[in-house]
Amino acid sequence: MAHTVPLQMSVNGQPVTSQVEPRLLLVHYLREELRLTGTHIGCDTSNCGACTCLIDGESVKSCTVLAVQADGAEVTTIEGMIGSDGELHPLQEGFWAKHGLQCGYCTPGMIMAAADLLTRHGAGPISESDVRKGLEGNLCRCTGYENIVKAVQSAAESMAKVPA
Repeated sequence: MAHTVPLQMSVNGQPVTSQVEPRLLLVHYLREELRLTGTHIGCDTSNCGACTCLIDGESVKSCTVLAVQADGAEVTTIEGMIGSDGELHPLQEGFWAKHGLQCGYCTPGMIMAAADLLTRHGAGPISESDVRKGLEGNLCRCTGYENIVKAVQSAAESMAKVPA
């Protein structure tokens, strides 16, 4: 039997405790151990961003992080973006309303990277150049990015209207 180590974290607001091999990547832990398959495996080289999730609110490419590096952290995946009342997150709404996806493979990672971007940006409108710069580590092979930018801008405007 392989050597394992204890792992404790919160995933999408739920406490999780496991025994994992120290070399297990977070993307594989999320998908294979926790069955959270919204986090996609794209390139395995950290180039595409399909595996992007949040660790303590900061976007990371989960194919470059060992699961044990997230020990004690709050991990949020695309599955954790939906509200407790079943409402879509403004970013999910924006991608749907502004046609920010085609095949959808990059969408979960784009949304997670955009969530970090909008948190860092703060309330209010965001420029096209700021969105493009903020998402430059996430690749889309289908859309040409125009509608992705519009989706993020729409979400930023929607989030600015929500009382704190």
